[in-house]
Amino acid sequence: MSEPSAPPAPVAAPPPPPPVAPKVSKSIPNSIKFLFGGLAGMGATCFVQPLDLVKNRMQLSGEGGKAREHKTSFHAIRSILKNEGLTGMYTGLSAGLLRQASYTTTRLGIYTMLFDKFSSGDKPPGFFTKAGIGMTAGAIGAFVGTPAEISLIRMTADGRLPVDQQRGYTNVFNALFRITKEEGLLTLWRGCIPTVTRAMVVNAAQLASYSQAKQFLLSTAYFSDNIMCHFGASMISGLVTTAASMPVDIAKTRIQNMKIIDGVPEYKGALDVFLKVIRSEGLLSLWKGFTPYYARLGPHTVLTFIFLEQMNKMYRRIVMNDLEGRSGL
Repeated sequence: MSEPSAPPAPVAAPPPPPPVAPKVSKSIPNSIKFLFGGLAGMGATCFVQPLDLVKNRMQLSGEGGKAREHKTSFHAIRSILKNEGLTGMYTGLSAGLLRQASYTTTRLGIYTMLFDKFSSGDKPPGFFTKAGIGMTAGAIGAFVGTPAEISLIRMTADGRLPVDQQRGYTNVFNALFRITKEEGLLTLWRGCIPTVTRAMVVNAAQLASYSQAKQFLLSTAYFSDNIMCHFGASMISGLVTTAASMPVDIAKTRIQNMKIIDGVPEYKGALDVFLKVIRSEGLLSLWKGFTPYYARLGPHTVLTFIFLEQMNKMYRRIVMNDLEGRSGL
C-alpha cells in the first residue's frame, strides 16, 4: 500500500494592508479665505486707483446741469495731472485700501466659503447657484464697506470742486471722523441701498461669470488651471460686469457725493438719479465713463482673481500638501 500523502502546507496569510493615511482636508480655513480675499483686493487697488479716480470724475462730470468738465477719459487725466500733479492720481488711495480691506475681504471670503459649501466633491455649483451666492456675498460686503466707499467717493471728487467747497479730507480715517462729527453717524451709510444693489449686480455678474468662464476655458484643450486661464476668465468677467453694473454705479456715486442744500438733498434716491440723468444728459449717460470704468474694473478683476488664485494654490501646496495645487474658484 502506498503511504498516505502529506497534508497540504498551510497557506500563508496575506500581509496586512498598509495603514491608510488620514485624509487631509482639502478645504482652506474660512479665516484664510477672508484674509486672502482682502489682500488680493488691496493688491489690485494699488495698481488701479488712478483709474478709479478718473471713473468717479467722469461720472460726476455734468452733474447739476453744468457743462461736462471732462469729455473723455484722457481729458480727465490731463486735467488732473495739470491741476493736482502726479500724486493727485492717487487721491483717495487710503480710502480705496480700506474699502478693499472691508468690502473685498467680506465678499470674497463669503463667496469662496459658500462656493465650497455648495460644491459636490470636485463638481462646482451651477451657474444660478454661483450667481445667488455672489449676490449674497456682495450684499453683505457692500454693507460692511459702505463707510469706506463714501470716503473714497468724496476724496476722489474733491479736486474737481472750487477750493472753498472742497472738503479737504487728509486721509480715510480723517474722512470717517469728520463725516460722523459734521453729518452724523448714519451718513456713513448714505446710499447704502444703491451700494448694496450695485454690489449684488456686480458680484452676481463678476463672480459667477468668472467661475463660469474659467470652467468653460478649462473644458477646452487650450487651457489648464494657470495664470493664462485666470487672465482670460477675468477679462470676460470684467466686461460682463461693467455692462451690467454701470447705471447702478452712477446712481451710487452721485448719491454718496451729493450735498444737502437748505435741508434738501440733491437726489431723493437711485430712481431720481436715473430720471434726472436721462432727462438732462441722455440715456447713454448711464454708461458715462465706460472706458475708465472697464479700464479700472477689468484690470482690478484680473489682478484680484490672479492674486487670489495664486495665494490659494500656494496655501494648498505648502500648508495642505496638496501637490495638485488647485486654485479653488
